[in-house]
Amino acid sequence: MKFMKIGTKPDTFYTEEATRTVISDIPSDLTIRINNVCFLLHKIPLVPKCGLLQRLCSDADDSDIVTIDLHDVPGGEDAFELCAKFCYGITINLGAHNFVPAFCAAKFLRMTESIEKGNFVLKLEAFFNSCILEGWKDSIVALQTTIKLPEWSENLGIIRRCIDSIVEKILTPTSKVSWSYTYTRPGYIKKQHQSVPKDWWTEDVSDLDIDLFRCIITAVRSTYIPPPQLIGEALHVYACRWLPDTTKSRPLHSSGSQTEESREKSRRILEAIVSMIPSDRGSVSIGFLLKLLSIANYLGASPVTKTELIRKAGLQFEEATLNDMLFPSQLPTDQHFYDIDLVAAVLESYLVLWRRQSPLPTENSHIVRSIRKIGKLIDSYLQVVARDVNMPISKLVSLAEALPDVAREDHDGLYKAINIYLKEHPDVSKADKKRMCRMLDCQKLSPEVRAHAVKNERLPLRTVVQVLFFDQESGSRSTTHKPESITRARQAPIEAEAKEECDKKVQHEGTKSSSRVTETSEREIQKRMEAKMVRGDSEKGKERKGETNSTAKMMEPKQVFQRRSSR
Repeated sequence: MKFMKIGTKPDTFYTEEATRTVISDIPSDLTIRINNVCFLLHKIPLVPKCGLLQRLCSDADDSDIVTIDLHDVPGGEDAFELCAKFCYGITINLGAHNFVPAFCAAKFLRMTESIEKGNFVLKLEAFFNSCILEGWKDSIVALQTTIKLPEWSENLGIIRRCIDSIVEKILTPTSKVSWSYTYTRPGYIKKQHQSVPKDWWTEDVSDLDIDLFRCIITAVRSTYIPPPQLIGEALHVYACRWLPDTTKSRPLHSSGSQTEESREKSRRILEAIVSMIPSDRGSVSIGFLLKLLSIANYLGASPVTKTELIRKAGLQFEEATLNDMLFPSQLPTDQHFYDIDLVAAVLESYLVLWRRQSPLPTENSHIVRSIRKIGKLIDSYLQVVARDVNMPISKLVSLAEALPDVAREDHDGLYKAINIYLKEHPDVSKADKKRMCRMLDCQKLSPEVRAHAVKNERLPLRTVVQVLFFDQESGSRSTTHKPESITRARQAPIEAEAKEECDKKVQHEGTKSSSRVTETSEREIQKRMEAKMVRGDSEKGKERKGETNSTAKMMEPKQVFQRRSSR
């Protein structure tokens, strides 16, 4: 940062309540009133250097005490005091932080060369051109101060010239960057890096007001020089700098942690950032898009903003990781912790795009690989949110069922999610258990998972029976090497009858209290199943002489039911 010192005399201004005056043996003959502050000054030396004061004092005699109201001076009383001290020759220090109000006030008072040689405006312009515009951080600080005097700064060309200077430096090749900049990325140590990072400028420009930041980004993008990813990184840095963090815990809506004014400011920043995201896919990460969507839910952003974020996130959803999706719910009415509705909305957007592609994708096509990657991601997410003790079963089932059948090559992940939910929610009703387990395709369970399922007392009896049959069918196929269609045809009658018996018993016992569901009903079902299985094995034995292992394998369910009955 560069500074300019003007004047040599000591500061003789002093303030007493709302009055500012100069220590002098000469009585004051000029009173300047600005807002609530009164300056007791002297016509000499102010009037000779200020064209405006010359005009206002033209009708007064030299001996008259003149009072002038200058309530509309840009920069207010502080800026006027700098100009007054310059007239008295009192030492003042100028920098990027106070240049704009001093320059605007000097222009307002017409302290130009036409009034007196070597006047204030000339010195300020020289400092602006040689120091502020030549410096990186000086240009940014000066530009930021223009927000208090936007019209004056715009009319005097300060904003345009600062933006041009900043953009020029941003577009400078990194090998020629020689000025100081702020770069505090985790793990980055300047001394260990000889080269300048491509995004060296992003942190410093994030100090700007959102409208000025937009001007910088728009000007940089118009050159088509920086890649879209670099623009996206600048947006990411700005969002981290100014938007609330909703990734750690649920914000306290009722605590007044954010006033409506600050929420409105955050909404304006969010919507501006979303509008500046380049259309190029990958210009920002999917994690950043999901984070913006979570913030949008918290701030109550406009539907247009949310829809645009969901659309962009849907385009890149395949790139998401589990950690990218774990956001707390932002609705105060939600009792559950995780924002499962956010994930469901993005998944729906992704599926709309996915269905527009080839209607008959081949097994190894990118379309199938993409949807299966999403399937594994959603199942992993379900396993996490299933641990939420307040998560409604309807939301879990809705998200799980949103995926098409092709999305799951196996149902092991879905089974784990269901098992976790049942473990964390022991009071779930039988109807809800059936509703969850209805999503499972037992044919898509691995042998290890099927082995776990048949011993899982949390599952409904119907589900265990289905797993047993498919497990038996799989074992039979591996022994006989018969075509799958023949095996299924022979097992289907047995399975249907067993299911019917099981349903009748479950319905009958459901009308009684849970304590009446005794091991007697299970034994009856077991005996009928065993009898039907034995008959099925006998028929197979007639066709396959010498295959004695088949009957032994078909009797395995008996041992499982005996274990469940003994409990």
